[in-house]
Amino acid sequence: MHMYAEHFHLKTLPFENVPDPQFFYNQGDHARIRKQISGSLISGRGLVVVTGPIGSGKTTLSQMIKADFPENIHLIWMAEPPANSIDLYLFLAQELGLQPSSSEKTFVMRDIRNALLQINAEGKKCLIIIDESHLMSEDVINGIRLLNNLEEGSTKLIQLLLLGQEELMEQINRPAMEPFKQRIAALETLGKMSVETVQKYISHRLQIAGGTTELVSDTGWEALSIAFHSGGTPRTINSLCDRSFSVAFERNKPSVDAQDVYEATQRLGLRTDVFHYIISLKSKERKSVDAENPVFVEQAVPETPQTSPYTSTTQPTYAEPAQAQQSQAVIRQLKPVNRSDSYEMQYQNKLQVDINESPYDDFAKKIQEKYQQKNLNGPIIILITSIITFFGSTAFFCHKSDAAGMIDCLVKLMSF
Repeated sequence: MHMYAEHFHLKTLPFENVPDPQFFYNQGDHARIRKQISGSLISGRGLVVVTGPIGSGKTTLSQMIKADFPENIHLIWMAEPPANSIDLYLFLAQELGLQPSSSEKTFVMRDIRNALLQINAEGKKCLIIIDESHLMSEDVINGIRLLNNLEEGSTKLIQLLLLGQEELMEQINRPAMEPFKQRIAALETLGKMSVETVQKYISHRLQIAGGTTELVSDTGWEALSIAFHSGGTPRTINSLCDRSFSVAFERNKPSVDAQDVYEATQRLGLRTDVFHYIISLKSKERKSVDAENPVFVEQAVPETPQTSPYTSTTQPTYAEPAQAQQSQAVIRQLKPVNRSDSYEMQYQNKLQVDINESPYDDFAKKIQEKYQQKNLNGPIIILITSIITFFGSTAFFCHKSDAAGMIDCLVKLMSF
């Protein structure tokens, strides 16, 4: 027994992928199809076909059929179909204890029919189960059709149960297979389990193994539901649950939670949305911790010349990192405390002259002071020097030129 069975106090491993009738989930499609097949066998209707996806429980279902008729069924099991129809007949003859004198199909079929008549005379029935029937060739399908035709009056001498994947229906629906399709007494399809059925299926197997549903936590159940939101098959469900319990055992946990399910999906290479659920759980945990454990600090507010009945002297805030607190302190120091201070800070570097506060002399004095503050003496001297230089240069040009008068001189100067 696996160690996790002892850890969780289980009598046996609950999620083994073996066709064990003990763990058969007798609900939904499985129960309905089991009842349908059993009824067909009792009434001797002949050919029954069951299709379904990989791991949907077809083999386990066939084991239940065998268990339903332990005494009066001569069961012949084929794990896969033979290569051709003659191999099918020779295999049946050997399973019936026959030694055909010839390998010719006609003689082998005669011997098989005689053996089936003897079985029915003893009050028994012969059931042939062929698994992986979607692999059958057209020749084997026709061979099965001929076996289904073996009758004694209105009684079918042989019962046939074909189990296969969905591809079997593609073969049956071909126009050439119409004679075979018409001879099918019951055609059933095992679908995927819904989310609700998945939970019931897991609970069923835990209870059979001696456990309870409490071995999976609330988040574990939610994660499993998310993993199979589009449906699940017994084989996939068993694999994921078995691996989830192994992960929980490795971490010494009393039950399987969402993290264990997510780790199991990663180990199995299953693509699910459980990861997003884990992120959502962690986000909720952080918000819950922040809500239950708020940290308050007192931060002094700078005093202002004018107070308001709506302004408190202290303000509780959530604790912030040191750098953020320093930045907030700097901002509060630079923040103007009233309207007039803000006005001065905005315009303190601009020229401000109020002519209503003093006579004209004071006004002129202020202007002079402002110009001095702006250091305009240097530019004025340069300007005057430039003007003198310009006129001096012009006079020198007129003197050296042969111009007749100042106007003629200026015209010649502009022509350059």
